[in-house]
Amino acid sequence: MDWKKLQNGSDIRGVAIARDNEKVNLTAETAYILGAVFVEWLSKKSGVSTNSIKIALGTDSRITGADLKKGFIAGIVSKGASAFDCGMASTPAMFMSTVIEEFSCHGAVMVTASHLPYNRNGFKFFTPNGSLDSKDIGELLIKASQEKFPLTIPDIIPHRIPLMEKYCSIFINNIRKGINRADDYDKPLSGMKIVVNAGNGAGGFFAHDILKPLGADIEGSVFLEPDGMFPNHEPNPENSKAMESIQKAVINNNADLGIIFDTDVDRSAIVDSNGTIINRNSLIALISAIVLKEHPGTTVVTDSVTSEGLRIFIEDKLGGKHHRFKRGYKNVIDKAIRLNKEGEECHLAMETSGHGAMKENYFLDDGAYLAARLVIESAKLKLENKGSIQYLIKDLAHPIEEVEFRINLHNNDFSKQGNMIINDLKKYINKITTWKIAPVNHEGLRIICGKDEGDGWFLLRLSLHDPVLPLNIESDSQGGTVLIANKLIDFFKEYNNISYDKLVEYVSV
Repeated sequence: MDWKKLQNGSDIRGVAIARDNEKVNLTAETAYILGAVFVEWLSKKSGVSTNSIKIALGTDSRITGADLKKGFIAGIVSKGASAFDCGMASTPAMFMSTVIEEFSCHGAVMVTASHLPYNRNGFKFFTPNGSLDSKDIGELLIKASQEKFPLTIPDIIPHRIPLMEKYCSIFINNIRKGINRADDYDKPLSGMKIVVNAGNGAGGFFAHDILKPLGADIEGSVFLEPDGMFPNHEPNPENSKAMESIQKAVINNNADLGIIFDTDVDRSAIVDSNGTIINRNSLIALISAIVLKEHPGTTVVTDSVTSEGLRIFIEDKLGGKHHRFKRGYKNVIDKAIRLNKEGEECHLAMETSGHGAMKENYFLDDGAYLAARLVIESAKLKLENKGSIQYLIKDLAHPIEEVEFRINLHNNDFSKQGNMIINDLKKYINKITTWKIAPVNHEGLRIICGKDEGDGWFLLRLSLHDPVLPLNIESDSQGGTVLIANKLIDFFKEYNNISYDKLVEYVSV
């Protein structure tokens, strides 16, 4: 077995059910080995003996979660450590099992593959210091490759802990304090209709166990029931069908707010009372408006594909500092943590995918936490008769056009090929009068395009894991993205062994 293929950045992901041409490489036996080596890894890192190690486990709604959890628990117990079953949970809640004093687990594991199809699954790992990084995952997999698969998986009855009950109680208390409603402190959401789309994942608790006890009317919420086959749509705030479903739920039920989560609730997006979708740049702007009101001048770290309008909003409208970094939520969060250590105050790290983390919450990317902060703000605005939460981002400028393409690389050494193309692009832009390299490039090459030659920007970068150059283009003029794309086609046609059919198709329409 090639254990390295299970690594997906700072997570482990694999095929748990054979489908089409995908062969199974994630089984209860695989989980058993990972459980055993995680105990040893934790013992080494913490200095705690293996028989004193405590590990919490949770699953999302995936149909393979129970078997994988069973194997993982058996692996933990095989090393003399204790396993604590949290039932269906969210990924952020699993981290909280390591820092909530009454649980104080040395490690935690979430069995999930986020928004991937039903036949996939995986593991996310935590210690009290946060999630494991890619180096840590690499170490676990090297150790796993040296172990033998078990002949059988014993049935272990683990300890049970009420993690989600405690986790929800923290939200309830925070929302009550945040709104501080004088006429109804205990039910500050009375008079509000808030609909939730959990995508048949693990996020239904936010509606049933947080919003409803606080007095909100949640009737009209959709897909709250866990269903690991995900029959309605991909549970992903970046998916257009998913966003349309929560948009319809808001409009059809005349709701004040709509909230959507991905499968394991580490990402979220919202729809305001007018049915306007707020995700990607708009969602970052909204959270930034809240954070900068509380922490004037603070830095907001984002990924590399955020718009120029967002930078202007954060810096010129809100008085903050925008640090545009690399793609990958872990990259963004880790950069924010480093900036704070270096003395630069940073209270928000957020990627356009919906992963957002706040300093006040352990820099944990928690979709429910961000949603709760937005619920608080929405309730305050309603009590003050200021209308929709869209009020906070009324000054955010949006591009007229925005598109994304994938330039496929076919060389065996795609990394070398991709970097060569990016370096050649630096020379090519000298031929275009008003194209300039952006002053700060932490990933790939971001080019600012003058008004007569695109009126916007584009970013060409190399994917970390795939033989692809993602290309993002934005323009503030009608037809600007086609103009930029045409000039890039002139550049790409000089190369063999690459393909960009969608880019050609786009300019041909």
